[in-house]
Amino acid sequence: MSVVGYKARNHPQQVALRGADFEVDDRTTTREMFDPLDARFEFTIDVAASAINARCLRYYTIEDDGLKQSWAGESVWCNPPYSDIRPWVEKAWAEDGRARSVVLLLPANRTEQGWWQDLVEPYRDHGTSLHVEFLRGRQRFIAAGRRHVGANERPPFGLALLIWAPMRPVLP
Repeated sequence: MSVVGYKARNHPQQVALRGADFEVDDRTTTREMFDPLDARFEFTIDVAASAINARCLRYYTIEDDGLKQSWAGESVWCNPPYSDIRPWVEKAWAEDGRARSVVLLLPANRTEQGWWQDLVEPYRDHGTSLHVEFLRGRQRFIAAGRRHVGANERPPFGLALLIWAPMRPVLP
């Protein structure tokens, strides 16, 4: 897939002008991506989900507002809306030490943005509880209203995991 002519649909500059496009934010993590992570972290709750895209039996919807809920004692999975990442990273830091683990799946092409520069870069892999893993290749998501990955459902960027947890080995 070429990114020539690709038009970003929920980049912060666009969101500032017109608001977030919910259909772009409402993407389902594939089982191929999620299941190995679940085996590794034993997630107990999906904190940014819907009934259709939840990857855990327990989950918070937009109406529940996972940002306002306690994550204490949980092993948290979070594929947040990419139109507004900062509050989710701030919440993960707020729950650090209270939650058993927190794993956020985020775009890896936004390292120049304020949320990354303020909340990730100064701390990642520098003796804090935050660890960052960059995923290989371009992962696919399932678009809103679909059950399977369709053609061209691959975003034009790689992904990173932000992990607040005691270190667990990466599975082969």
